Amino acid sequence: MLLVAAGLFAWGVYSVQTNKIDAIPDLSENQVIVFTEWMGRSPQIIEDQVTYPLVTNLQGLPQVKYVRGSSMFGMSFVYVIFDDETDVYWARERVLERLNYATRLLPEGVTPTLGPDGTGVGHILWYTLDAPGMDLGEQRAVQDWYVKFGLQNVPGVSEIASFGGFQKQYQVTLDPNKLTYYGLSAPEVIQSIRANNNEAGGRKFEMSDIGYIIKTTGYLKSVEEIENIPVKTVNTVPVRIRDVASVQMTGETRLGIFDVDGEGEVVGGIVVMRYGENADEVIGNVKKKMEEVAKGFPQGMKFNIVYDRSELIEESISSIKTTLIEEMIVVSLVVIIFLFHWRSAVSIIIQIPITIATSFILLNAFGITSNIMSLTGIALAIGVIVDNGIIMAENAYKNLSSRYAELNPGEK
Repeated sequence: MLLVAAGLFAWGVYSVQTNKIDAIPDLSENQVIVFTEWMGRSPQIIEDQVTYPLVTNLQGLPQVKYVRGSSMFGMSFVYVIFDDETDVYWARERVLERLNYATRLLPEGVTPTLGPDGTGVGHILWYTLDAPGMDLGEQRAVQDWYVKFGLQNVPGVSEIASFGGFQKQYQVTLDPNKLTYYGLSAPEVIQSIRANNNEAGGRKFEMSDIGYIIKTTGYLKSVEEIENIPVKTVNTVPVRIRDVASVQMTGETRLGIFDVDGEGEVVGGIVVMRYGENADEVIGNVKKKMEEVAKGFPQGMKFNIVYDRSELIEESISSIKTTLIEEMIVVSLVVIIFLFHWRSAVSIIIQIPITIATSFILLNAFGITSNIMSLTGIALAIGVIVDNGIIMAENAYKNLSSRYAELNPGEK
C-alpha cells in the first residue's frame, strides 16, 4: 500500500506540473463559425442569398445540435453547434466538406470562410501600439503587415485580430453626371481599373551567359497612376478616370473607433488562443515573441498591454494554493489535537497531499484545467478526505479491539 501510495503521489506531482492552467473554466459551446463577406449589401439581401442557403445546408451534418445564423450589413455569420464530445478539428473538416457543396448556391464571387479555431474565452491578451508622432494609418499598416505575422507564429495562437486605426486604400468616387455625359457605367470604370492593375510575364532568354526575365510591371502605386487610366476613347481622345471621378488615398469606412482611457484612438490587436491550449503557457510565449518583434519597430514605437489574463491566472492560482496550504495545516492541527495519537494523526494527514496530487491525474485525464472552479472543488473536498480518514481509523481501532478481545478473553 505504501508503494502504491508513493507511486500515485509521484504521478500526481508530475500531473500537477503538466496540468494546463487558466483563470476560468471554458464553458463555451463546441462550435464552428462560418464567416461570409459580401460588402455593400443590405442585411435582408445577406439573409436571403447567403445566410439562409448556408444554414439550410449545414443542418444535416452529423453530431450537430443546431445551427444559428446572423446577418448584418455586408456580413453573414453562421454558428454550427456540435455535441460536446465532438472533436473540434473533425467538426471543422466536416463543415469544410459541406461548404464545398453549399458555395455553388451563393452569388458569384461570395466565398464563405471558417472562423479561428478558438473558443468564447480565447481572448487571452490585448495590446496596443504606443507610437507618438505616427498617424493611425501608419500604425495600422505596421500592425497588419508586421506585428500580426510575427505573433501568429507563436504555438497555441489561433489568430491575431487587428483593431483600430485606418486601413489605407485608394477610393474612387464616381460623378454620375460625368458618367452620363461620356456614356459610361460604373462596371466599365471598375473593369478598367482592374485591367490596369496587373503584371504580365514574358519569357526568359540568355545573353552572354546571363539569364534575363522579361515582364511588364503594371501594379498601381499612386493616385496619379489611377487618375491616368483610360476608360474609353471619344473621337480619338481618351476618357480617363480623372475625367469621371475623383481619386484619393484614405482609410476604409469604419463603424466605430477603439479608444483607451479616453485619451484618444489607438491601434492594436487581440491574441486569440487555439482550442485546448494552456493559456498561461501561450501568454508567456506571446510576451517573449513581443520582445523579438519590438526590435524591428520604428523608433519610439512600443507595445502597451491593456489586458493580460496571466495576471488573473496568477492571482487566482496563488489564492487557491494559499487556501489549500492553510486548510491542510489547520486540519492537521485539529486532527492531532482531537485524536491525540500521533500514529492515527499521521495516517490521516498523509492522505491529504496524496489525494490532492492524485486528483490532478484525473484532471488531466478528462482535459480539465487548473482554474478557480476545479481548485476550489479540491479545497472543499479536503474536509471529506479528513472525515473519511477519521472514520476509517476509528473503525480499524474498533475491529482491532474486538479481535484482541476474542483472542484474549481473560484480559480487560
